[in-house]
Amino acid sequence: MTERRKLSLRGPAERAAAPPRTAWNVSETRRARLKDMARAARREPTEAETALWARLAGQKVGGFKFHRQVVIGSTVVDFACPARWLVVEVTGDMSAEVAALQDRKLADVGIRVLRFSDEQVLEDGDAVVAAVLAELQKPFDRRKAMKANAAAQPHGDASEDTVFDTDNDESSE
Repeated sequence: MTERRKLSLRGPAERAAAPPRTAWNVSETRRARLKDMARAARREPTEAETALWARLAGQKVGGFKFHRQVVIGSTVVDFACPARWLVVEVTGDMSAEVAALQDRKLADVGIRVLRFSDEQVLEDGDAVVAAVLAELQKPFDRRKAMKANAAAQPHGDASEDTVFDTDNDESSE
C-alpha cells in the first residue's frame, strides 16, 4: 500500500527530519479530538453542507478535488481544496468573532477562505458554486499572500509548514 501524501511546502527530507504538526502547536490529544469532531460532522452534515457537497464532490467544479470536514491546524473546516489552498465554509450558527479568528489564522498561512450562509447555499446554490469556481480560477501566490498578511498583522505565527490533514475515512465522499 502506498503512503498517504500530505500537502506541504517542505521537501521529503525536511518533512522526515521535522517533528509533525509543530507549526500549529496542536497537541496530539487536541488533534485526535479535532479528527473525532470532523468524523462526527461528516456523519451528520447540515442540510446546507449536504447541498453544497453534492455540487463539490467528484471534481464537479472546474475539475478540482474537495475534501469535506478537514482538520487544518486547530480547526475543522467544511470543505477544502488543497490543490488551490482554498477553504469553503458554510456558516451556520457560528459567531462572527469565531469566524473572523478562524479566517485570520488560515489567511496567516496562505489559505483563502470563502464563507457562505446556510441561506445562500440553499436558496442560490448556483451563485455559490460560481463564486467558488471564480476563486479557484484566480491566480494565487500563497507565499505572497502570507507575506502580505504577516506585514498587516505582525504577530509572527504564520508558518510554511501548513498541512491539510486529509487522512480521514470519508474525505472524498
